Amino acid sequence: MKRVYIERLPTGVEGFDPLIQGGIPRGFFVAVVGEPGTGKTIFSIHFIARGIRDGDKNIYVTTEESKESIIRQAAMFGFDFEKAIEEKKLVIIDALMGPKDDPWSLTELTPEHLVNKIIEAKRYLGYGRARLVIDSMSAFWLDKPAMARKYSYYVKRILYRWDFTALLTSQYAVTTSLGFGFGIEHVADGIIRFRKSIIRGELKRYVIIEKMRQTEHSLRMHEIEIKDGKGMKVVAPTQYRKEDTALPPSVTARMIAAELQKILEIPDEGTEA
Repeated sequence: MKRVYIERLPTGVEGFDPLIQGGIPRGFFVAVVGEPGTGKTIFSIHFIARGIRDGDKNIYVTTEESKESIIRQAAMFGFDFEKAIEEKKLVIIDALMGPKDDPWSLTELTPEHLVNKIIEAKRYLGYGRARLVIDSMSAFWLDKPAMARKYSYYVKRILYRWDFTALLTSQYAVTTSLGFGFGIEHVADGIIRFRKSIIRGELKRYVIIEKMRQTEHSLRMHEIEIKDGKGMKVVAPTQYRKEDTALPPSVTARMIAAELQKILEIPDEGTEA
């Protein structure tokens, strides 16, 4: 049987790429999910920094932090995003605090404006393999969680044609570890989930690959470290199971039912309330 070659993009996170056969397949749209403070943004910064190093075209959309905050975080780990912007290797689209006269500000938080601005940035950067981060997608459906799957599918369908390999982050609730909208995972080619827990009085962070098409990926949860000057590093498989750091199933089930009830009460676009 002929072996199929799959081009893979390294993430730049030490110890992570061996878990997914060397990197994320080119053209994939990967959901990076987890509670606040688990490392999603730092993982995304590594992904873009590796793209800059490899000569890719790079676009980072920030909806929950300012452009300056992303640049500062990158600098903490030794990545010079300001220089990359000056050299037309990176565009940061600010959907939170960007001034109106900034051409890379997103003035309306809609999927249509998002897609148009990303395409504009790709044309500005020029032809070539491209990396995209949208951090986070949750901002686009905070008031319409029932639209999460529709919005995610729209973004993927349009941007797939532009040779992007993308990380789409999504916030999970602290209490339940549930996704806001139950949508992005359904359209994603891969799911990378970050978790955190207090173990014997110490905060621990973990990562697990829940899905990666065309990839023989690790099925184990791994502990991660985040250090100034170095960034994120996968340490080792953990002895803990996913169930060991989660709420009891009965409690989670009741919370899921409550979240679904909220979603069902929100009318879809094009329907009367």
